[in-house]
Amino acid sequence: MEETESARRRACMVERQLAGRGVEDARVLAAMGAVPREAFVPADMREFAYDDTPLPIGEGQTISQPYIVALMAAAARLDPRDRVLEIGTGSGYAAAVLAGLAARVETVELRPELAARARENLRAYPNVDVHVGDGTLGWPQGAPYDAILAAAGGPEVPPALVGQLAPGGRLIMPVGASRERQRLLRMVRGDHGRLAREDLGPVRFVPLVGEQGWDDTRAASKHAATPRAESLSARMGRRAEAFAGLDEAAAGGLFDRWGDRRVVLLGEASHGTSEFYQARAAITRRLIEHHGFNIVAVEADWPDAAAVDRHVRHLPHLAVAMPAFQRFPRWMWRNTDVAAFVEWLRAHNEGRAMSRRTGFFGLDLYSLSDSIGAVLAYLDRVDPEAAGVARERYGCLTPWQKDPAVYGRAVLTDGYRGCEQQVVAQLKDLLARRMEYAQGQDGAFLDAAQNARLVAAAERYYRAMYYGTAESWNLRDTHMYETLAHLLEAHGPTARAVVWAHNSHIGDAAATEMGQSRGELNIGQLCREHLGEAAALVGMDTHTGTVAAAHDWGGRMEIMEVRPSREDSVERLAHECGIPRFLLDFQAPGGEALAQELRQPRLERYIGVIYRPGTELMSHYADASLSRQFDAWLWLDTTRAVQPLAGGPGAGAPETYPFGV
Repeated sequence: MEETESARRRACMVERQLAGRGVEDARVLAAMGAVPREAFVPADMREFAYDDTPLPIGEGQTISQPYIVALMAAAARLDPRDRVLEIGTGSGYAAAVLAGLAARVETVELRPELAARARENLRAYPNVDVHVGDGTLGWPQGAPYDAILAAAGGPEVPPALVGQLAPGGRLIMPVGASRERQRLLRMVRGDHGRLAREDLGPVRFVPLVGEQGWDDTRAASKHAATPRAESLSARMGRRAEAFAGLDEAAAGGLFDRWGDRRVVLLGEASHGTSEFYQARAAITRRLIEHHGFNIVAVEADWPDAAAVDRHVRHLPHLAVAMPAFQRFPRWMWRNTDVAAFVEWLRAHNEGRAMSRRTGFFGLDLYSLSDSIGAVLAYLDRVDPEAAGVARERYGCLTPWQKDPAVYGRAVLTDGYRGCEQQVVAQLKDLLARRMEYAQGQDGAFLDAAQNARLVAAAERYYRAMYYGTAESWNLRDTHMYETLAHLLEAHGPTARAVVWAHNSHIGDAAATEMGQSRGELNIGQLCREHLGEAAALVGMDTHTGTVAAAHDWGGRMEIMEVRPSREDSVERLAHECGIPRFLLDFQAPGGEALAQELRQPRLERYIGVIYRPGTELMSHYADASLSRQFDAWLWLDTTRAVQPLAGGPGAGAPETYPFGV
């Protein structure tokens, strides 16, 4: 990781994950901003160094989440003259932070291999000494200490640590009857040796193993507690509405509860799972046939989806260089499940008046080149003089059309900072003439106007990629919401839409790590803010099976095994219900108590077009409050990968249009 990029991500971490969550101690924030976390994690974990999560460091141990390190340091109320004892050195990251806050840090690690690595990592911190030993016994040679911080959870506070705490000293430690879950306590030693305790909230730490802690086994002990997950799974099972087949469930009215909404957003936990596409198709068919929904808006590029829209609404085909959805990741929309739905929609629309046909539209903004071409082609037909002006305006983007991400790097220099004004001017001119252009065009103006909006949004998006990830994500999802709003407006006050997108887009970001730690919003959150109860957010998830995905962006698609969900994830709760397929409606009467329990943040899995099983915890899990994130949740326990369509145009076009197979 380059130094400047590391510094930028570190500053973002301090702002979003620490200060944004209420850590106010300026000295702690400065210390966290000064220590390069990537120097304390294995090489294959460095890309995740500033993610809001613990990371594995070997020997079954982890480096703590940055927020937890800052929270504990702030709770210790350190003075520059203090002597500090740390229990559980790990890779040395927390000790490095403490070194910037105190005069001396003694840190004890049980595992010699980790201690040796930590010494190497801490060579630049001369006021830190690393010792190998039983952390539950402290380090009496350096006692008394002004503060003791334990980075592992015990069943109770070890008496040895209390004995090494100076009068007025602060002891920060996770304590709990379970090896996996604890409460973070701050204890202050009074003049007569008594400890005043303060509960700082629930945490999850590795167990503190030693003479005055847990045994170095996972055998049951007097401290063992009955797992909450099992009883919560049983309660989920009692509220679950089980079903066998998706089509049968739809025909039986299981999804009619959303029939009165203006927008129904249907999610997915991966972009390569057949059952998610089948479920969305079954629900969408029901909403179209029985409830009058007339817009299907998907997480796809507008020009590609426009080709599908012309097909399903029986509009004249345009001359195209290649079939739709040819860019990575092709399998996301060029698969047999999408093709089957598209042909159903075309048959459904046949013979209906144009105003009663359901359209298929793209919400995304990656197709910069195709959108510029669509605007110019439209203006060439209706206003050649305006087309000439547009070509001049779009000229500043032309070198980057085929690889627009390169534009993001180019705008860091002054020479290419003028494109935004020009592409926005082109959009304004097009919209100013909307009445003149739109007459008799059968939706062609809407298509051109949306492509112009896409160019303007894409210019900002690719530029923002090089200034901050939250900004680029927010621009993308704001564009998706605004596209949806334009579609609803264009189709009139009775228009109703079904949205197909990933859970990370349609679940309310404010209820997840995305919004709370990274300052990201999404289309689901924006729909709730603007439409209120007229929007329904429906997530989908799975436990295991197969998925179509790549290891890297632009890489080869593979059929991969999906690892069984983690024991501490919401997916495992659902799996342990023992019900293969069910719907959990968080708004249904009588479910308030369960919904309240599921508001507690838990790990939730997100697989996009990239899947990296080897780093799954860091790459694909994040904290989310399930019943706040979604209005309802569809569970499909075992799933299989989508089947991509074969490549190459067939001889039967336009019958095989727009997929060209």
